[in-house]
Amino acid sequence: MQFIQDDGGRTAVGFKGSAGDCVCRAVAIASGRGYGMVYNDLSAGTAAQRATKRKGKRPASARNGINTQRKWFKDYMARIGFRWVPTMAIGSGCKVHLRADELPSGRLVVMLSRHACAVIDGILHDTHDCSRDGTRCVYGYYIAGETP
Repeated sequence: MQFIQDDGGRTAVGFKGSAGDCVCRAVAIASGRGYGMVYNDLSAGTAAQRATKRKGKRPASARNGINTQRKWFKDYMARIGFRWVPTMAIGSGCKVHLRADELPSGRLVVMLSRHACAVIDGILHDTHDCSRDGTRCVYGYYIAGETP
């Protein structure tokens, strides 16, 4: 898979250093929205989510990861024009890998194990090549511009 190093506009808005903001970067790249706008939206969603028994109240920040399984995140992705496509079920094993020939064309936010990246028309956009030479398993992806 072809790879383009892309931080999604993170440095352009003044953020420095590394962070666990792969979801924010991937959404900014795939949606074409500015990193600052996506960061603010995801930070607000994280701050608004209720505390659980295992995790207390989270600070208003998208810097240290986003829980993509929460309803507010799924609603946000639908609101900006993305539809979820699962590629793996419990006990099914890996069926789709991070490879251009196994993913559809279009603008995708791809969910991997402990990571998210953007794939646009078969080209990986991220801060590093996370494909593991085409062996990385895809759990599912959000695809832009499609209605259910």
